Amino acid sequence: MPPRNHASSGAGADADPGSPGRPHAGELPARLRSTDIARLAGVSVAAVSIAVNGRPGLSDATRKRILDVANELNWRPHLAARALKGAANDVVGIVIARPARTLGVEPFFAQFLSGLQSCLSNRGIATQLLIVEDTETQIAVYRRWAAENRVDGLVLLDLAVDDVRPQLVADLGIPAVVLGSHGNPMPLTSVWVDDHAATVSILRHLVALGHRRIGHVSGTVAYQHTQRRLRAIDDVRDSTGIDVTSIATDYSDAQGASATRRLLETRPRYTAVVYDNDVMAVAGLGVATEMGIPVPRDVSVVSFDDSVLTTMAHPSLTALTRDTFALGTLTATELLRVVAERPAPRPVQAPTPQLVLRQSTAAPAER
Repeated sequence: MPPRNHASSGAGADADPGSPGRPHAGELPARLRSTDIARLAGVSVAAVSIAVNGRPGLSDATRKRILDVANELNWRPHLAARALKGAANDVVGIVIARPARTLGVEPFFAQFLSGLQSCLSNRGIATQLLIVEDTETQIAVYRRWAAENRVDGLVLLDLAVDDVRPQLVADLGIPAVVLGSHGNPMPLTSVWVDDHAATVSILRHLVALGHRRIGHVSGTVAYQHTQRRLRAIDDVRDSTGIDVTSIATDYSDAQGASATRRLLETRPRYTAVVYDNDVMAVAGLGVATEMGIPVPRDVSVVSFDDSVLTTMAHPSLTALTRDTFALGTLTATELLRVVAERPAPRPVQAPTPQLVLRQSTAAPAER
C-alpha cells in the first residue's frame, strides 16, 4: 500500500511511514512532480517542499532522504511552482544593454564581474548574465524574471539619464543594487564612484604640465557617469580657460581610434587626449604611432581606466587606477544585505580612483 500524505505542519511533515524501494525507470512518469518525490521518499508533499527550499521543520535524516531521492532522479521544482511559493533561487541577475563584442574586450567588466561572483560564490549564489540590445529588452527581462521568481536580486549597470529601470525594479519588488548614480534620491541602494573628482584630477595634472588644448574621447553620453565626467570638464574649463573638445563613442577600440584620428588631424593639434576607458586609450596610442606622432613628446595620453593593457603598452599609459575587483565585491556585499534585510535605499561610496603617472604624459613640446 502506498504511504499516505501526512499533515503539512508540525511533526506530520516529518513523519516517516517507511521508504519504499525505488521503482524501475519504466515505472516513473516522463515528468516527475513533487508528488512522485514524496511517494518515493515516503513523506508528504509538504515535506518535499520544506526540504528542497531549505526551510526548517524536518529532521536531518528525513531531509537527507528527500534530497537524495531528488538528486538521484535529477529533479528540481518547476519554476512556476517555485514562483507561487516565493522560493529562493540562489541566483543574482544582470542584464546589460551593450554590444557583446565591446564587452568582450573591456577589462573593467571582467574584473567587476569576477569580484561580484567571487563574493556570491562563497555563499553558493550564481550569477545569470544576459546581454541584450536595448533598454526595452532589459525591462522585458526584468518583468519576466519577476513573474517567474527567477532571481533573488539584481545588479543594474550603465544607469542612463532619466533611467526608468530603478523605479520599475523597485515596483516589481526585486531586491537590487545600482552601480552608479549619486545626487537625486534613488528607490534602490547604489554603489557609486566620484567620477567628477576623478576627472578633475586628470585635467589638473595636464594643466599643471602646461597643456591648454585637450581632446576627450568619451563613452556613451546617455550614461549618468559620462555626464558627470562632462560636467567636471566644464568646471575645469571654466576655472582655467583651457580648450577641451569631447567626442562621444560606444567605448569600442574602433570608435576610439576614429575619434583619435579626428583630434590629431585638427590644427592646431590637441597636445593631450583623455580616454574614458583603457581599450580606447590603447587604440588611440596605436593611431598616434601610425600617424608618426610621438607619445608623450607631441601628444600626451591618459586613460580613465587602468588595467594590464595600460601597463603593457609602450609607452605605459598614465591612468586612473582603482580596485575594480573590490568594487564588484562591494556591490555584491550590498546586494546580499538588501536581499536579507530589505532596508531603506542608501548611497554607498566606493573609493575614488587615483591617478597613476606613467610614461605617456609630459609637458607639451614647444611649437
